[in-house]
Amino acid sequence: MKIIEQEEVRKLLQPKDCIQLMAEALKGLESGEYAQPARLITVMPNTAKFGFMPAYVGDYFGAKVISAFAPNMGTKYPSHIGYVMLFESAHSTVAGMIEAGSITEIRTGAVSAAATDLLARKDSHKLALIGAGAQARSHLAAIREIRDITSVTVYDLFPQAAERFAKDMQEKYKIPVVVCSTVKEAVKDADIICTVTPSKEPLLTKEMVKPGTHINAVGTFTPTTREVSSDLVAAARLYSDQTEAAKRESGEYLIPLKEGLIKEDHIVGSIGEVLLGKAPGRTADDEITIFDALGLAIEDVASAKYVYERAAL
Repeated sequence: MKIIEQEEVRKLLQPKDCIQLMAEALKGLESGEYAQPARLITVMPNTAKFGFMPAYVGDYFGAKVISAFAPNMGTKYPSHIGYVMLFESAHSTVAGMIEAGSITEIRTGAVSAAATDLLARKDSHKLALIGAGAQARSHLAAIREIRDITSVTVYDLFPQAAERFAKDMQEKYKIPVVVCSTVKEAVKDADIICTVTPSKEPLLTKEMVKPGTHINAVGTFTPTTREVSSDLVAAARLYSDQTEAAKRESGEYLIPLKEGLIKEDHIVGSIGEVLLGKAPGRTADDEITIFDALGLAIEDVASAKYVYERAAL
């Protein structure tokens, strides 16, 4: 059994490669080639969300076992801590354990980039990030691979985190990164918006967003939490990473449904369905599109398989 830690994961799983890997994983899930049982997420007494997320990707299967601990955001500690346990399918023996925090960080940005490539206007150049943690970095790294990003705005509840993000990203990518004092200021001119926070209440409303914007709503993954308001969801074309899971777990979908602002068929389709030609993508330049990402075990296990096989070369 091989144990692969964070440093090696980051060397082997690059954003450009991971975007294509995630597209293939989502297509495999929708086509039935891959399988994903329902995940189990429970809240521990210390408020940590503890998850067991299984998936099957053909010649390997496994599960991510992880703690998502929001109080660590903005500190020296990671917010996602755990491992993906990987089994080979032929004899069901343990192949390896791959550090899950780095996989989660990289693949989440890559999935959003795959969705953005399908749904954002081709002339999208201005990116807004709501949240300045690891996922903001991952999203900027990945979305730069599929669009020519010429400017970035960022807002974070902790201004020092936003300032640190801006300094680091300007040095790394040589593009302007402007720190904003409000969400409204950050998103007012954005072509692409990524919300990457653990917010329990919506941060983004319809009146803040210009026509034609694409939104990746990434930070929340329970039925009672959301980053995007009901009026904005109702006005937008909504896409999922997996529609079955979204109808069970997504606050972005379930809350406006309960309020009567959307119908059960409001989700246009999953990203896998769009990739397979089973669901339409953007149909007009002035549409607002939302990709509501819960995060799927299939993404973690496919990434772990890729890292494991690359490490063996």
